[in-house]
Amino acid sequence: MEKTQQRRQINVQIPPDLDATYSNLALITHSASEIIIDFARVLPKTPQAKVYARIINTPLHAKLLLRALSENLEKYEAQFGEIKMPTGGDLAQQFFGAVKPPGPPKS
Repeated sequence: MEKTQQRRQINVQIPPDLDATYSNLALITHSASEIIIDFARVLPKTPQAKVYARIINTPLHAKLLLRALSENLEKYEAQFGEIKMPTGGDLAQQFFGAVKPPGPPKS
């Protein structure tokens, strides 16, 4: 028996007063049941980065996000050309050096 998948349409509402936040650093940690991504901003010659958003996903949703991001980057490159990556070494170390993840949230 062949199963057909139906695409479910979801109406996503973005509040008009939602502030967009720029991030040039992501700190990723995980537990057995969650993937945690902290989005931060680090400025040149500043030894400190501030986290502006923390997103907590299940491993499945994180993997689906990875797939969706990959597909969108492919579409971006098809339209605007290849995104050039720096060569050599660990990219995270190359860009962010000794950035340390934040400690546990304060209550």
